[in-house]
Amino acid sequence: MEIKDLTLFKPYPFQLGEKIRISEGPRAGDWEIIQLSTHKVTFKCPISKREFSWDRFCYVTETLKTTEWPERNE
Repeated sequence: MEIKDLTLFKPYPFQLGEKIRISEGPRAGDWEIIQLSTHKVTFKCPISKREFSWDRFCYVTETLKTTEWPERNE
């Protein structure tokens, strides 16, 4: 058996009402979790109020305790 470095990923356990920030990629921005199912998460933008349902895809990289939300990009 060969020993190698391994990176582990686990699906994030979203909670209703949770406020998140996706820092990179096409879904980057601030979101509120407004609906959950086994395979989908519905996000709402706090600025535009638009809603999107996507397959569960996020993974935690960092938890920020005292951060402005939503972030204003002025």
